[in-house]
Amino acid sequence: MSEQPGTTENIERDGSNDVTRLLGELVAGHTGAADRLASRVYDELHVIAEAAMRREEDGHTWQPTELVHEAFSRLLGQERVEWQSRHHFFGIAAQAMRRLLVDHARARRRLKRDGGDRVTLTANAGEVEHNVVDVLELNDALERLALLDARQVRVVELRYFAGLSVEETAETLGVSVATVKRDWTVARAFLRRALGEHGGQ
Repeated sequence: MSEQPGTTENIERDGSNDVTRLLGELVAGHTGAADRLASRVYDELHVIAEAAMRREEDGHTWQPTELVHEAFSRLLGQERVEWQSRHHFFGIAAQAMRRLLVDHARARRRLKRDGGDRVTLTANAGEVEHNVVDVLELNDALERLALLDARQVRVVELRYFAGLSVEETAETLGVSVATVKRDWTVARAFLRRALGEHGGQ
């Protein structure tokens, strides 16, 4: 995994207060809040989905639009989530997409029996790597990391999958920038080693 995330890095990060307001309206049950929120966040969700799909092998049966639709449907169904901010929303969205791709990979593995889907490990969505790692192995590695340090997994999800900056990640998690930098470094080292044990990088 490289230093810089790349999922939403090229999108201008404005309108944070607007998204936070819409999330508040959604929680309050305002009529049409879900539609207004979808219109406001769709483009950024699509960028996250495109980056996630770019890490998949050729031949994946899903399209980014389908992934956005499924992820957004899951987000609307999470009644117990107390949406804190725009960064929090996109972090949960990236987490939902990760879980959807893992579920999809498991289903394909059951059908194909040939190792399932694979993803690249670059954190820059614009890069192409020759060495790829199984998406289920990546998920297993993250679950192993969660047993040691759940916050480091959240840092990976926010930085790598959602494309948040170090500062945005720190704000979302309520920790210092130094803590995020340390967690990001340690988590990447752990994943490199864990995935190397499975024949990845």
